[in-house]
Amino acid sequence: MPAIKNPSTGSGHRPSTGSGHRKARVVVFCAPSGSGKTTLVHSVLEKFDQFSFSVSATNRERRGNEIEGKDYYFLSSEEFLARVKRGEFLEWEEVYPGRYYGTLKKEVERILAEGKNILFDVDVMGGISIKEYFGDLCLAIFIKPPSIPELKRRLEKRGTDSAEEIARRIKKASREMVYAGNFDCQVTNDDLEKAKIRVEKIVKARVH
Repeated sequence: MPAIKNPSTGSGHRPSTGSGHRKARVVVFCAPSGSGKTTLVHSVLEKFDQFSFSVSATNRERRGNEIEGKDYYFLSSEEFLARVKRGEFLEWEEVYPGRYYGTLKKEVERILAEGKNILFDVDVMGGISIKEYFGDLCLAIFIKPPSIPELKRRLEKRGTDSAEEIARRIKKASREMVYAGNFDCQVTNDDLEKAKIRVEKIVKARVH
């Protein structure tokens, strides 16, 4: 697969990091599970029509009404790892043992070919990788829960995970919070409507 081109220069090299004053072409949202990230991502997509959502690939089973190519690209474990071996991912991670998520290069190329800005909703380590790749063309936003106990309460209220899964997510969230300083902006989601306004202001100020 050909290298992803730098959207500003057309070259196949990674964008260089610079003064940080250039307008972003890529926005990455990351957060511990249960922080309200997906709701904020949808808010940005509704508010700014210059964005196209980057659909991630995963080997997990489809849930409920999830749609192939809209919510995720659903791959078998064998196909996912084969694509990793062929170098088809911009970034990927084994988020939990045996559970993989990643961004296919062809998905990024598709969006750039449409002349759109890219909006990512990815795992924290994946977000750091994307930020490193795109440099100052990328605006990386970390969504924080008010606290770990509040995050646990939200996950329990959601009612979609077992107690064991919630414990695993909370443990992972504690590790992820350490990386918040690697992001350009941090937004605490203690009030959803206020968080939406804050995120929209940040995106409006930094994106073409």
